[in-house]
Amino acid sequence: MFVAILIGIFKYEELPEKYIPFVQYKASLEDKTISEDEMIAILNIRGTESHHVLFLSSYKHIKEIVAELKEADAEINYTTKKILEGHL
Repeated sequence: MFVAILIGIFKYEELPEKYIPFVQYKASLEDKTISEDEMIAILNIRGTESHHVLFLSSYKHIKEIVAELKEADAEINYTTKKILEGHL
């Protein structure tokens, strides 16, 4: 199982350009329209070149994020979990 580490939480309008393709891909999978003030968490999947995108408004509880990452064969570390809990 891989470990997902928080890179950062950004408004879409402030998102670093290198993460935009990951965000657009996730939005297309969810058929989501992204607003400029959408809060987005970017996670790095350790040991891979992959990033996992979380549209924070889509979650009510950290358990939903944990379950989503488990499907991707990843788990979040303690620090990332606590930070994300504070933003939900």
